[in-house]
Amino acid sequence: MVDSPTIAVWHRDDLRVRDNAALDAAAADGHPAPVFVVDPTFYRSGMAADARLRFLHESLTALDDRYASLGSGLALRHGDPATVLDDLPVDRLYVNRSVTARYGRERDGALFGRDDVTTFAADGLDRTDRGRDEYDWQAGAEAYFDGEPIPAPDALPPNPLDGGPTVDDVERRYGVSPSKRGVPTGGLHAAWERLRQFAADLDRYPGGIADPAAAEERTSHLSPYLQFGCLSVRGAKRYVDREGTDPRGARLFAERCYWNRHYSQKLVDWPGWTDRAVNPVFRGLFRDSHDPDLVAAWKAGETGFPLVDASMRALRETGWLNFRMRAMCASFYTYVLQCWWKPAADHFYRHLIDGDAAINYTQWQSQSNLTGVHPVRIYNPRKQVREHDPDGTFVRRYVPELGDLPTDHLDRPERTPLAVQESAGVRIGEDYPRPVVDFEARREAARRRFARLADRAREALSDPEIRRRASLSQRHGRETDADGGTDVPGQRRLNDF
Repeated sequence: MVDSPTIAVWHRDDLRVRDNAALDAAAADGHPAPVFVVDPTFYRSGMAADARLRFLHESLTALDDRYASLGSGLALRHGDPATVLDDLPVDRLYVNRSVTARYGRERDGALFGRDDVTTFAADGLDRTDRGRDEYDWQAGAEAYFDGEPIPAPDALPPNPLDGGPTVDDVERRYGVSPSKRGVPTGGLHAAWERLRQFAADLDRYPGGIADPAAAEERTSHLSPYLQFGCLSVRGAKRYVDREGTDPRGARLFAERCYWNRHYSQKLVDWPGWTDRAVNPVFRGLFRDSHDPDLVAAWKAGETGFPLVDASMRALRETGWLNFRMRAMCASFYTYVLQCWWKPAADHFYRHLIDGDAAINYTQWQSQSNLTGVHPVRIYNPRKQVREHDPDGTFVRRYVPELGDLPTDHLDRPERTPLAVQESAGVRIGEDYPRPVVDFEARREAARRRFARLADRAREALSDPEIRRRASLSQRHGRETDADGGTDVPGQRRLNDF
């Protein structure tokens, strides 16, 4: 009788037992040994806020508890993954493919060529060498979402991998001490609780997406659970389809699930999204005017534009921001402050609890028009106050200096009469800054600069490979742009997110 092989199941961003292809195959083929490698590179990179690391650690603890309920456990190891995995006393290694860039892509490329490693890609993404023109991505995505999630095992044998650090050991080693507030708890149980609550309250979802204060209460807040794989995108969509209380809300959520896969596909196709402009004409754009003082004011939420400042403070304080405010802050940074996009995109990625490289960097490039595909869309942060925070709820929550300022002055506090400022207990220019730039002048200068580059950008897009990288999904045909005007092929309205 041949003994069953011991198979290490290497968890990365798939911190679940349900809809986990590698675990399912390991349970069928041998004796699963679940393991997570604590990689020092990610802790020392400075690209993840402590709150995101804590969310990861909570998710690891929850996964260990789930494995314990099945008779197994999750082993932790610390060190370079190639060395750690090579030293494991196992016969094989099974691993689900991740969507990675930079270091992660190099790490996986070196490991996945080994004879003892089997990879799984049950995530709706195409990793073949076929060009996008030769592959029906839409059909592949629909097949993924229509497929049944892989069931969790009923029971597992004990994990033969013992010892290793604990989560507490890791937190002490790297001094993890989160300061953000209101961060959700990580893990499978918390993920399913959030999913069930969202589906039960789905009628509150439509209409609560663009307003930043409403979005904090009414959007799904499932993104960190999807990013760390506590839920699969397919599992979340199918649950909302089945249990959701509002058909329109279910359709809106389904759209986001498709877009989640779409942006992941873009990073699979081209890892350069995280480092350089997709359209070569825009590489280095605004480096000549990059102003560290303006960048610092933007990061601190001290630009003198209340909704921008409230959004940036919300990002820093909570690690979350609704899509419209993310887009507005990106537009303001690139077009109005006229600074180089990369440090700002990294800043968002560092602070977001749901930091997803595929979504963050592709959206930064799209909102900054580094693709050359879309019209220049410069969102007026004063107009955004009037339209999406008309009562000033969000601004007052995160910019308490303006807490007593009358609502009709919150879009342009620098124009508030001195008597009103005195009555409100705030002095503009002292307690709260005046605008750091002239919005109208900067907006027109940005439009002129992009207009000068437009012909060259279109010429660059004549290269089929660059065009494929820059284009967005054509799933929905032609859509109106964020301001409800120009048709943009394949581009969803900003309100839809």
